[in-house]
Amino acid sequence: MTEHSRKNCAPPVSGRQPALVLGIESSCDETGVALFDATTGKVVAEALHSQIALHAPYGGVVPELASRDHIKYGLRLIDQVMRDAQIKGNQVRAVAYTQGPGLAGALLVGAQLAASLAFAWGKPLIPVHHMEGHLLSPLLADPAPAFPFVALLVSGGHTQLMRVDGVGEYTLLGDTIDDAAGEAFDKSAKLLGLAYPGGPLLAKLAEGGDPKAFAIPRPLLHSGDLNFSFAGLKTAVANEVRRLTGTALPARGAVSSAQPTLPVDHASRADLAASVQAAIVETLASKSLTALKQTGLKQIVVAGGVGANTRLREALTAGAGRIGAKVFYPPVALCTDNGAMIAHVGALRLAEAKQDYAINVRPRWALSDLRPVNL
Repeated sequence: MTEHSRKNCAPPVSGRQPALVLGIESSCDETGVALFDATTGKVVAEALHSQIALHAPYGGVVPELASRDHIKYGLRLIDQVMRDAQIKGNQVRAVAYTQGPGLAGALLVGAQLAASLAFAWGKPLIPVHHMEGHLLSPLLADPAPAFPFVALLVSGGHTQLMRVDGVGEYTLLGDTIDDAAGEAFDKSAKLLGLAYPGGPLLAKLAEGGDPKAFAIPRPLLHSGDLNFSFAGLKTAVANEVRRLTGTALPARGAVSSAQPTLPVDHASRADLAASVQAAIVETLASKSLTALKQTGLKQIVVAGGVGANTRLREALTAGAGRIGAKVFYPPVALCTDNGAMIAHVGALRLAEAKQDYAINVRPRWALSDLRPVNL
């Protein structure tokens, strides 16, 4: 279990009453809670519980276990955040929660918590799109981008390029047609025998490797569009692992569940990890820079868990600098799922808050379904 909390001790703006939005995130394997002040634009307090240790023995997220863990930690994190901020429920303006997309059971836990608290306190609810939380999290950075900008959204099963003209004004420029970048990191890490979650561990292993040691493909790199495809990359990694270990490929049409024996020498694994990372980073950076050129915009934001990858940040910053553009990143702590991004979007959509306590989650939910907000 990993759990942390943070309190913003900045003094309040003189003469201005806070407009506090409580945000609850429970879409997958992190329980996040935060208080955001819409008046000052600051996170007042936040807490996060990670389920990494819970799911690690299974090599991935177990939905039923995730839901139970959200039940276990949701209320205690809310109590912690309220204590840190030294406020009571009647001082909250509204309660925001992740309505989707995500795991249905996990979303239901957060929705029920939010609706119950809002009903008890007599406060309105704000359903929030999880990916909009990630998409707008760079606005919490200092400096923050101004609209319009291009966004590279790399979170979980999502790898998308968006044009962002305002809150709720999103145009899809490119999407993944199969595996997302995060899935490619995690699946490749599993083939290399790394624990869950594999992406950060693969990046760590890659630090000691040669990124040119293996010819890992860059799918759709020269396709002429802004779409992504990473399923073939995982297959290439599996083939390299089999070659290194002398494990025979299954016959055409045959189904094999056997995992190949891992390469015994650390150097080969590090080289393969570095080569995989280089392929993913080059693809993401190249498509992102092409999106800037095609739109004529000079700002790009990177959001989602893969946005914490150091090599990706270096490649994008260098590439954007060559064409006179600028890259904005959320703080590393806001790259993964968290309550602050949900509370932040709740504050931006405060005018949409309603005293409607019906439990309604949306495991599948397109960003294009959202309505614009005039700030």
